[in-house]
Amino acid sequence: MKLLILGGTGIISTACTQLAVARGWDVTILNRSKREPIPGTRQISADLATANQSTVLGTERWDCVVDFLAFDVPDIERRLAWFSGQTAQYIFISSASAYQKPGTHYLITESTPLANPFWDYSRKKIACEERLMQAYRDQGFPITVVRPSLTYGDIVVPLAVNSWQQSYTAIARMRAGQPVIVPGDGLSLWTITHNSDFAKGLVGLVGHPGAIGHPFHITSDEALTWNQIYQFTAEAAGVPQPKLVHIASDFIVACQPEMMGTLLGDKAHSALFDNSKIRRFVPDFVATTRYRDGIARTIRWFDADPKRQVIDDASNQKWDKLIASYERGLNAARTG
Repeated sequence: MKLLILGGTGIISTACTQLAVARGWDVTILNRSKREPIPGTRQISADLATANQSTVLGTERWDCVVDFLAFDVPDIERRLAWFSGQTAQYIFISSASAYQKPGTHYLITESTPLANPFWDYSRKKIACEERLMQAYRDQGFPITVVRPSLTYGDIVVPLAVNSWQQSYTAIARMRAGQPVIVPGDGLSLWTITHNSDFAKGLVGLVGHPGAIGHPFHITSDEALTWNQIYQFTAEAAGVPQPKLVHIASDFIVACQPEMMGTLLGDKAHSALFDNSKIRRFVPDFVATTRYRDGIARTIRWFDADPKRQVIDDASNQKWDKLIASYERGLNAARTG
């Protein structure tokens, strides 16, 4: 299998790259990174927004191209120009945040409508899917769409309110006895997937001719409340009784508008996924990493090297200000 991965070094894509290499495939990674390549891969360093296809890839053909780096329609137009006639399959990594929330049915399937008025990121992913489907219908461009939900690995603590780039910040707060924010009452159900489990589904779709023209989501079947997710995270960090502050998502967004997409457009709603389709196409797909086990592994990764324990001071200040505002309003209501 000759595989080209656009990206290949992110949280999700690294696990997919490693699994493809473990299966003995010929794997090439194309991105802007100057870091050491993942062992067993060939690295091509180029900026997809400006590079010339003939210069970077020449006339190479691929059994599959997996694209983690396309985020809007202009990106897709460049991919169509680069890979039409050059690959037997093109897998576009979209997002489960594109699904309508709240849905009209509690269980999300691949036929759930795509609509997100709150998050521009999700709307752009929807537009990308629509353009690719047009290319599939009009010219037979061999697309497969994959929609991850919240997916984590060793280097990310995937709480609803946290710093994604410096996610040890929430762990440091818990260990210091400081409060952490849970959106809503913490009772909505959410699905978090370990990157090693996601990789099984994605790699299983690579080179699958029956997957052409189809969308798939690939998630765990474990449904946890946000309260459980925070509690398991705290226990893994050695904090059996974390200080959880429950704040309505609307209030959070009013104080921090940048949270609108990720909360009102996604994590403020329950998200349970029907994975029967990916299991039909990839019969050996099964998510085996429970969250409490996966997050324990993540905490061990952070604890193994103090240099990894970077704190997002700006986010800490925002959260402290948000909690103080909420508590003032709560006290005023109690004494009013």
